[in-house]
Parts: sequence; C-alpha cells; structure tokens
Amino acid sequence: MSENELKALVSLLDDEDRQIATHVQEKILSLGTEAIPFLEKEWESNLNPSVQGRIEELIHTLQYELVKERLKKWHATEDQDLLTGMWILATYQYPDIDLEKLKQDLEQIYYDAWLEFRPDLYAFDQVKVINSVIFNKLKFGANTKNFHSPGNSMINIVLETRRGNPITLCVIYLLVAQKLKLPVQGVNLPNLFILTYKDDNHQFYINAFNRGLIFSKQDIENYIHELHMVPQPSFFEPCSNLDIIRRALRNLIMSFEKMGEHAKAEEVKLLLIEISDGGDLGV
Repeated sequence: MSENELKALVSLLDDEDRQIATHVQEKILSLGTEAIPFLEKEWESNLNPSVQGRIEELIHTLQYELVKERLKKWHATEDQDLLTGMWILATYQYPDIDLEKLKQDLEQIYYDAWLEFRPDLYAFDQVKVINSVIFNKLKFGANTKNFHSPGNSMINIVLETRRGNPITLCVIYLLVAQKLKLPVQGVNLPNLFILTYKDDNHQFYINAFNRGLIFSKQDIENYIHELHMVPQPSFFEPCSNLDIIRRALRNLIMSFEKMGEHAKAEEVKLLLIEISDGGDLGV
C-alpha cells in the first residue's frame, strides 16, 4: 500500500459513520507492524485529538501483537534464552528497546566482575566477588520505595536505574555469574525469587534482593515454616528460564493491578497464557 493510500485511510479514522471507521481500523491492522513507522509519523503531523487517539490505539495493538508473536517464537526455541525473554517482556512497555544494547550493558557488568574474579577461589568467595561488584561498586539494589512499579520488571529500566525487584536483580546476577562459568541458577520460592549455587560439592542460596546474602537450605525450610506452607522440591532446586519469564510476567501483572492499570494487567495475562501450561496464572 502506498503512503498516499495510507494517508487516505488515516483521514477516515474520524468518519462519523462508525462502520466505516471500524473497517478502516481493521484494514490498517491487517497491514501488520510495517505500518507502525507511518502511523507514528501521521500521529505527529495530525492535529485532530480524536484521530491521534485512534492512531495511538492502532500502534499499541500492532506493537502488542508483535510482543505476543515474539513470545510464542521464544517459547518454541530449544534454549529459551533468558535475556531474550526478558527483552521481549520489556518491549511490552518499551517497544524500541534494542536487544544488542542490553547485551552490551550486561557485558560491561560481566567485565567489571571478571577483572576481580579468580576461578580458583572457593565458591563462597566467588560469590562475594560478584556481590562486591554488583552491589558495592555498581550500586545495584532493591527498589523498596517503589516496589510495585512496573519498571522493576523491565530489565532495561533496572540496568539504567540500578534498582529492581527480586527477579530482575536475580536475572542480572545470574547472567553475569553464568558468563563467569559459575553454576548459578534461579529458584522459585513463594513470595521471593532467589538464586542457588549448585555443583557436585556445594549447594547454597543467594538473595540478590538483599545484596547477595548467602544462606542455607535450613534457612529456606525456616522461611517455608513461617509461611505455614508445605515444603516442595521446587522451593530448593533450580528452575528453568521459562519458569523465570512466567514469574516475571506474573510480577508485572501484579504491578499493573496495584497501579490501577487493569487493561495492561489483562493484556499481560494473555501474554502469560501464551507460554503457560494449562493457563496457570498463580502469582
């Protein structure tokens, strides 16, 4: 479709005949994400608030469909790369994020840790080096002031502000630790996402939300007891990248609900359903 034809379609978005306006919207949506740059340009040049509003809705719908498609493709990949999954999640709110930029930001954190890291250190000391770099030198930490902010679930925002929630801080920590060849993985605890360092000789746990605090299996058992819950193997053992992205989406749903942004919460629920077994939406 030519630019002039698109302009003609956009001009009909404000048609008094709602049937025509609806048909026009459907026609534009059928063009797919390739229409987004043109719609953005039209939004800037169009001075009609009503048309601008409809253009915004069309852009959001097209971008949302792109997020959904990317997530489905990611779900179908064999390795389900964690950073790619977190990038897709963040593009729901920030569609222009560059995955390569995220990789570069994490590469810099890895490099800072690598400069101080020695493979021959004991496991605890290896973790203390990463803690020192991430939490002391680079000043990453818990966003306790705005715990329910949706930005805490967006890896680009956490890399920029150095403040996040348990799962996003754990993801950054985990990606750096794994690049240093450490056996660090995520663990799905109730109400708190943590990490475990697990090899043939050791297993202990790391709380990235509490500046990399190291603790034991007994500490988790005590925590579960305080929650009056029955211990499950999943509370102690590594989880998959898919589990992490599902939990990050559930966190985002909860954040939007706490902020009163119920339409966004519903959209993210649909994203979660795309990668859930049987549509489990439990937070």
